[in-house]
Amino acid sequence: MLPKKETGMSEQSKIARRTFFAGLGLAAAAGIAAKVSSKTAVPSIAGPAPAEPQGDGYRLTEHIKKYYRTTTI
Repeated sequence: MLPKKETGMSEQSKIARRTFFAGLGLAAAAGIAAKVSSKTAVPSIAGPAPAEPQGDGYRLTEHIKKYYRTTTI
């Protein structure tokens, strides 16, 4: 009969490690589900365009709008 192999880890620490990794996987799955559902649940609402401000300040042009669309994740 072969002697029992010592692993150096108690049964309690093995269970704690498994629980930790199971929780980590669950958190990752919840994060992915939240990200996917936020893309599909938020409809784009197109309201009336705001009036262009007068002066030489910042203007929201089509070029700037295109840039803003490219930065969304």
